[in-house]
Amino acid sequence: MNTTSLFASLAVAAITIGSLHSLAPDHWVPIAAVARARNWSRARAARVAFICGLGHVTVSVLLGLLALLFGARLFERVGERMVSVAGLLLIGFGVAYAVWGLRGAFAHRLHGHHHHHYDHVHDASRASTWSLFLIYCADPCVAVIPILFAAAPLSTTETIAIVVAYEVATVGAMVSLVAIAYSGAQRFKGKWIERYGDSMAGALIVATGILVAVLDW
Repeated sequence: MNTTSLFASLAVAAITIGSLHSLAPDHWVPIAAVARARNWSRARAARVAFICGLGHVTVSVLLGLLALLFGARLFERVGERMVSVAGLLLIGFGVAYAVWGLRGAFAHRLHGHHHHHYDHVHDASRASTWSLFLIYCADPCVAVIPILFAAAPLSTTETIAIVVAYEVATVGAMVSLVAIAYSGAQRFKGKWIERYGDSMAGALIVATGILVAVLDW
């Protein structure tokens, strides 16, 4: 196979892997759930998805580059271990978020209005964004490692193009899926959503984390 055919094949593989692996619920459900619970705008939900996606693919690519330098098997194991931990991190985050939401809901019920202690002092939306970002950074896609190894005969420019194709496909798919889920979630309205939205979002994230943990077992 000449380098032109190799480049085309790897570019298609990178785009395919980037797009398809983003269909997994842990890549978009947590962001969409928090966006609905926090009443974020569509633009903010998309920005958070972009930031989290960028962190996710950057760590994936860094693992791939380190694998090129120090050995594939070692960093494949590191990546697999990080993926297994990511499910537990989602569960932990979901539980904490659900408990925080319940505290806020009961405070609202007792006082008859939103309690400022929950809305402003802890700056929940910002804390949620950075928590999600760190979780997505801890959940790399190890499938990119063999792609980078296969790209070894290619030029630096061609390898970078493959990396960019993977990143654009992954981040683009995540943003698109979050936008679709966000639009669907907006159909659910009511006082019970406003009151218990955070706790329900936390429960959904826990369920997603459990699914990820079981599949990676």
